[in-house]
Amino acid sequence: MSVAMFLFMTSFNLILPELNDFITLLGGEDQKGLIITLFTISAAISRPYSGKLADHIGRKKVMIFGIGISLIISLLYPLVLSVGFFLVLRFLHGFSVGFMPTGATALITDILPEDRRGQGMGIWGTFTSLGIGVGQSLGSFITMHLGLDNLFLFATGFTAISALLVGYVRETLQNRQKFSSKQLIIDRQDIMEPSVLPAAMVMLLTAPASGIIFILTPDMSKFMGIPNKGWFLGIYVISTILIRLFTGTLSDKIGRRKTLTIGTVILIISLIYTGLSNEFVHFTLSSLLFGVATGIMSPTLFAWTADLSPSHRRGVGAGTMFIALEIGIMIGSSSTILTYDSTPETVFAGFSVGVVLAVAALLYLLWHQKYCHSDT
Repeated sequence: MSVAMFLFMTSFNLILPELNDFITLLGGEDQKGLIITLFTISAAISRPYSGKLADHIGRKKVMIFGIGISLIISLLYPLVLSVGFFLVLRFLHGFSVGFMPTGATALITDILPEDRRGQGMGIWGTFTSLGIGVGQSLGSFITMHLGLDNLFLFATGFTAISALLVGYVRETLQNRQKFSSKQLIIDRQDIMEPSVLPAAMVMLLTAPASGIIFILTPDMSKFMGIPNKGWFLGIYVISTILIRLFTGTLSDKIGRRKTLTIGTVILIISLIYTGLSNEFVHFTLSSLLFGVATGIMSPTLFAWTADLSPSHRRGVGAGTMFIALEIGIMIGSSSTILTYDSTPETVFAGFSVGVVLAVAALLYLLWHQKYCHSDT
């Protein structure tokens, strides 16, 4: 399952570093922020449906549906000739991420022992992060040597292999139901699992940092003369994997909230440092620091979500967390439309939004530790 997720994450991250230039060639330079924003809007819209279906018809069917969408959209990218068609595909592509990770996270939660969730989510998160980093590191390399159309074909290939692996995964949901159109009727309880709101709040306030980084760091690489536009994210993933080797069981030992507090402080420092970086060494060091922050926070947030979710609503609980993630990324990426005008002078202004929201997350965690007596 972890290898399948690695390949799935690699597939759509592979193309991300080149999309700023792609939309510019199509004549849409001023719409770069929509590349991530539209993707995350559709992913967020699909979460209540994928969470509910994962709890009714099975984790595996939800995953396969998401992978199928990714396959189709990846094959259509080479046919893009206009900004409008490109943005439509970006919106539709987001539905794949709305389904595959939701079903997969619910399945992983089913099989992890309670006393080792932090460690288990660390392993799971490592493969997920590795997919992000490998994808974004290889994207520019493939484009430089084989061209953009072949990049999209590589993305399709990774998705196809992921689909084959998911086919061998054992379904974990007991008492599955047959699909019915009535299951697509969503009410309030299908959108959100109230018990996971503390973890979702931290995710909502810290995820904008990723949205900002996805938009700004490819351009920052160009400003500094770094040929690989995915350099920052490649280095960040190496860092996040290494830190998980040492902190994989940290939240199991000292608690989720204390671990998240440490991670959030490092995140704030990393965003300020990245925003101020204007040469290769500082840019690389800032990516390492960002990787440390996410390596601590990401598995802890998902372990905390698993702790808080009722066993019969793990799909909805995972969906709630992912909705917070997508809304956060959307806030971060869309904020760059207002703060960043594709010049080095406006880079720090772009990062300032992420800093403010991360500080809010830190204050919320401190408040929660003072007035709520346990992690659960």
